[in-house]
Amino acid sequence: MILNSVLETIGNTPVVRLDGFKGGLSGNIFCKLEYLSPGLSKKDRVALQMIEDAEKRGLLKKGQTVIEVTSGNMGIGLAIVCRLKGYRFIAVISKGNSIERIKMIKAFGAEVFLVDQAPDAIKGKVSRRDIELVEEAADKLTDELGAFRADQFSNPSNPKVWTERAAAEIFSQIDEKIDAFVDFMGTGGCFWGMANALKKKDPNIKCFGVEPYNAPFYAKTDEPTDGTHIIQGGGYARAISFFSDDYLKIADGFIRIKDDEILAASRSIAMEDCIFGGFSTGANGAAAKKLLEGDFKEKNILMIAPDSGTKYLSTALWDI
Repeated sequence: MILNSVLETIGNTPVVRLDGFKGGLSGNIFCKLEYLSPGLSKKDRVALQMIEDAEKRGLLKKGQTVIEVTSGNMGIGLAIVCRLKGYRFIAVISKGNSIERIKMIKAFGAEVFLVDQAPDAIKGKVSRRDIELVEEAADKLTDELGAFRADQFSNPSNPKVWTERAAAEIFSQIDEKIDAFVDFMGTGGCFWGMANALKKKDPNIKCFGVEPYNAPFYAKTDEPTDGTHIIQGGGYARAISFFSDDYLKIADGFIRIKDDEILAASRSIAMEDCIFGGFSTGANGAAAKKLLEGDFKEKNILMIAPDSGTKYLSTALWDI
C-alpha cells in the first residue's frame, strides 16, 4: 500500500519487551516505541491531532501562521504537519535545548525563534525561568502575527490523542495484563491521556508520573532541591495544566529519578535492547525498573520511549 504522505505514518508504533534492560528481574517491561514516528518522537501524533482539531473547529484558517513554545520535539512534529498542510510554522525555543532538534525543525522548512536563557541559567539545562522567557516571546509573536498558538500545555487535543488513539493501539498489541504504567511528565498530556484510558479499561492498573529527582513538584519532598536536571522538555517544577485536582486523582503516585539513573538506564536500554532513546526513555525505564524491584515484582509494566537518542548526540547522554 502506498501512502499519500508521511502524515499517514504517524501512530501505530510497536510495543516490545525490554528483556535485556530488565536483567534478572521477574516480570515484564513493555515499551511503546514512539520514537519510530517520522519526527522521531511521541509529539508527532499530538501535533497532527492539534492541527486537525483546530482546522475542524475553525480556529486555524488557510494562510495563518502557527506558533508554539517547544523544547524541540513538538516543534519537529508541528514542522512536519504544517509543512505538509501548507502553514507557516515558527518554533519558539530556549537556547538551552539541544542543537539537533533545532536543525531538524529547520530541515522541515519551519522557522526557529531562539530565546536567550536567564542570566543565571546553566547551559544545556532549561530552567523554569527560561520557559517563562520563551512563553513571553511566543505570546508577543502570536499577537504581532495574528497567529494560531498550538499551546500543547493546555490544548485538550494533547491528552485526547493518547486516550482515543494510542491507548487503543496498546490494547490491540498487548495480550498480557498490564499492572502499572509510568511516564515522564512534560506537558502531562501523554501521562493523563494514557492513564485515563488504562483505568477505564481496568481500574486496578496503577499509573505513576515520573519527575526529575532534583525538580519534583507532584512528588512531594521536604528536602531542598535546586530544580536543575538533564532532561529537556519537562521537569519544570511547576503545576501542569492537565493536572488539576480532578486529574490528579487518576495518578497513583510519582517517582523521582536521578540524573545518573537516567543516563545509566538510557545507555543500558540502548546496549541491551538496541533501543536508542533519549533522556525521557531512560527516566521511564529507570522508573519501571524501580517498580519491578519493589511492590510490582513479577508484574507487567508499560512505558513509552518518547523520542530518539539521535537528538542528543551533542549532550552528555552519549559521552560513553
